[in-house]
Amino acid sequence: MTTPPFDIPEYLAVVSSPIGRLELTSEGHTVTSVTVEDDGALLHDDLPRRSNDVLDEAAAQLCEYFDGARRDFRVPVSANGTAFQRAVWDGLSLVPYGSVISYAELGSNAVGTRGGRAVGRAVAANPLLLLIPSHRVVSASGKVTGFAGSQGVKIKRWLLEHELAAA
Repeated sequence: MTTPPFDIPEYLAVVSSPIGRLELTSEGHTVTSVTVEDDGALLHDDLPRRSNDVLDEAAAQLCEYFDGARRDFRVPVSANGTAFQRAVWDGLSLVPYGSVISYAELGSNAVGTRGGRAVGRAVAANPLLLLIPSHRVVSASGKVTGFAGSQGVKIKRWLLEHELAAA
């Protein structure tokens, strides 16, 4: 028996946004992923949409965020990752709206290490874009670096400018 190339989500919703379509998944009680389309495609484009209450609420809150009416998210989330990744993601959740933090500072605050590369890999593995604000992490010099997909830096700049304009 072969293993599928990805897990098929129990619940799936797609939301239009200024940065592209967002794909939201859930196992029923929490949001388990938020991803942005890359080159016009989403991971589960070929699967039927099947929303639930938590995805409907997450979609509504994301729309409020893009409209400038929301600064934080209040939906239950769950993310699979190593203890190190989860600690970094918890640290990301503490970075305020309209603020940025360096990878080294995030590492120092979240996991007691300034190991930027390991922290960067954990940030890049964040399955809950926007809900866990990985776009708020920049290089030590303040340079906007990597984000999700081929248009990642452009999207990250847009998100940071959006938050600064509304802050």
